[in-house]
Amino acid sequence: MTTMISGFKDIKVIGFDADDTLWVNETYFREAEEKVGQLLSHYETPNKIDQELFKIEIENLPTYGYGVKGFVLSMIELALELSNGSVSNKIIGEIINIGKDMINKPIELLDGVEEVLRVLSKDYRLILATKGDLLDQERKLEKSGLIAYFHHIEVLSEKQESNYLKLLNHLDIKPQEFLMVGNSLKSDILPLVNIGAKAIHVPFHTTWQHEHVSEEETNGFDYKTVRSLTEILNLFAEQNGN
Repeated sequence: MTTMISGFKDIKVIGFDADDTLWVNETYFREAEEKVGQLLSHYETPNKIDQELFKIEIENLPTYGYGVKGFVLSMIELALELSNGSVSNKIIGEIINIGKDMINKPIELLDGVEEVLRVLSKDYRLILATKGDLLDQERKLEKSGLIAYFHHIEVLSEKQESNYLKLLNHLDIKPQEFLMVGNSLKSDILPLVNIGAKAIHVPFHTTWQHEHVSEEETNGFDYKTVRSLTEILNLFAEQNGN
C-alpha cells in the first residue's frame, strides 16, 4: 500500500462517511443487541441470538435497507421466530423502545471532526456520502452541528462502485478528483479505489460484521490508513509542503 500523498494535487471534492467516521454509531447497535439478547435469553443462548439476528438482518437488507428502523423490524422478526410466535406484547414493546432509544441518542462527535471539516472546507468542496435511513441520517446531521460544512448530502441505498459513479457524475467531477474518507473498507474505500478515486481509511474500534473484509481482499489496493481524522490534515500539509 502506498501513501498516495502525491495524488492529492488533483482533488477537488472530499467525501466523508457519517456513522463511525464523524460520530459514534455502531456502539449503539452492539448495546441494542445485548439488550435484545437479554430479553430473549429464555429462548436461546446469546451467541445463537446474535447469529440469528445477523442472518435476519442480511436477509432483510433488500427490503428495509440500512438503519435503525430495519434493525428494529429484524429484532421483532427474531423474537417471533425464536418464540414460535408466542413472544409477549410486552417484549415486542420493549424491542420497539430499544429502537426509539437508539434514534434519540445524542450525537457524540469523534475527536477532531469539526477541526478537520473547518480546515478542509476552506480549500475543498466537502460532501457527506452515507447510507442508511434518510430521515435518521438527516436528523443526526442536524443534531451534529456540522451541516454548514457540507456542499452536498447524499444518502445512498448502497455504497458500491455504481452508486459512487452516479454520485460523481451528479457532482460533475472525475474519479481522480474525488477523495473519500471513511471507516469501512468494504463501503468507503475499496469501491472508490476500484473506480480510480482516492480513499483514506479511518478505522473505528467497532465494525459491523457485514462490513468486514479479509486482508487478502485489500491486497494491491492503493489507499491510506490513518489512526484519526486529524492525521488527514498532516497529509494535506505534506502535500502542500507545509
